[in-house]
Amino acid sequence: MAEYGTIAVIYGSDSSEWEVSCRSGEYTASRIDVTRYDVFEIFARFGRWQLVAFRNRNSMRVPLPEGSRPEIDKTDFSVTLYGKKVKFDYAYIVQHGKPGETGQIQGYLEMLGIPFSSCSSSVSAIAFDKYACKCYLRGEGIVKLAPEVFVREGCDVEEASAKAVAALGLPVFVKPTSAGSSFGMSKVDRAEDLPQAIRFAFREGSTVIVEKGIPGNEFTCAAYTDGGEVKTLPIIQIVTDNEFFDYDAKYNGHSDEICPAPVSEEISSSIQETTAKIYRQLGCSGLVRMDYILASDGLYFLEVNTIPGMTSASLVPKMVRAAGLDITDFLETIIKNS
Repeated sequence: MAEYGTIAVIYGSDSSEWEVSCRSGEYTASRIDVTRYDVFEIFARFGRWQLVAFRNRNSMRVPLPEGSRPEIDKTDFSVTLYGKKVKFDYAYIVQHGKPGETGQIQGYLEMLGIPFSSCSSSVSAIAFDKYACKCYLRGEGIVKLAPEVFVREGCDVEEASAKAVAALGLPVFVKPTSAGSSFGMSKVDRAEDLPQAIRFAFREGSTVIVEKGIPGNEFTCAAYTDGGEVKTLPIIQIVTDNEFFDYDAKYNGHSDEICPAPVSEEISSSIQETTAKIYRQLGCSGLVRMDYILASDGLYFLEVNTIPGMTSASLVPKMVRAAGLDITDFLETIIKNS
C-alpha cells in the first residue's frame, strides 16, 4: 500500500447534483485524518478547477475567498499556493454525476498515474449508465432486473410511450440513464402522462429507460475493499411518504432511513451477499452503494452509485455508524486500499 502526503478532494460537478457534491466533498475532507495528510479541496465544474480550501497536517482548515482561489494545473495535477508548487499524491473523488461518475475524471487521473478513491474509468462509465449496467448484469443470475424499454432522444416519443405501455403495463418509472439523486425521474400511472415524463427525463441526458414498476420495499447496501476482500456495511431500509425515494425525500427529510434495516438476518445477509457479488462482477473498487427493491418474488436491482453521497446525513455515513466504525478510520481504509 502506497503512502501519500497530499490528498486532493475533488467535488462539484457538471450535473444537477453539484450542490450535493459540494456538501459531500466538504464533509469527506473534514473527516480525512488530519494527523496523516495535507488535504486540499478542489471545486471542479465545467472545466474550471479551483482550490477552495486546504488543511495542513495538525492544522485548521483555511478557506480561500472567491477571487483569490488558485487554478489547478491539470498538466500535472498540482497547484501553486503562496508561491509554492504542491503536487497531489492522491485524489478522493466526490463528484456526483458528470464527470466524477462517468469515468472522465478517472481517465484523466489514470493517464497521469495518480491513484484515486473510486472505480476505474471503464467500470465507472458502465455503472453510471443504468441501461448499460443492467445489460452487464443480465443473464448472470445474481439478482432480478425489472423489464425496461430503452428510449433515445430524437425518436418518436408518442410511439415509444405506446410501445412501453404495451410491453410493461403500468405503473412505470421513467429514468435518465445517466443521472443521480432522482433528477429527471418520474413515476407514471397513466399512459397519457408517459410522453411528458420521457421529455422531462431528456432534460438530464439523451437516453432514458422506462422501467416496469416493481412493488416492494426499498433497501440499500454499500460495499468496499479492505485488504483484497470485499466487505459490506449494514443495510438500510428506506421508507418514504412520497411516491418513491425522489430528490425531496432524499434531501428534504421526507423519508425514514432505518439502519440496520428491521429485517431478518437471512434477508440482510442475502442483500449483503448480492451486493458483494455485483461489486465483483462489475469490477468495482473503492466505496460503492447499491439500491434494491425487495418484492414478493425476490430482490430486484435498481442501480449502483460509484460515488455515493457523503454528507453527514447521507446513507453511507449512517451505515458506517451502525457498523460501529469511526468515519475517519473508514475513509483511511478506502484511501489505503485504492
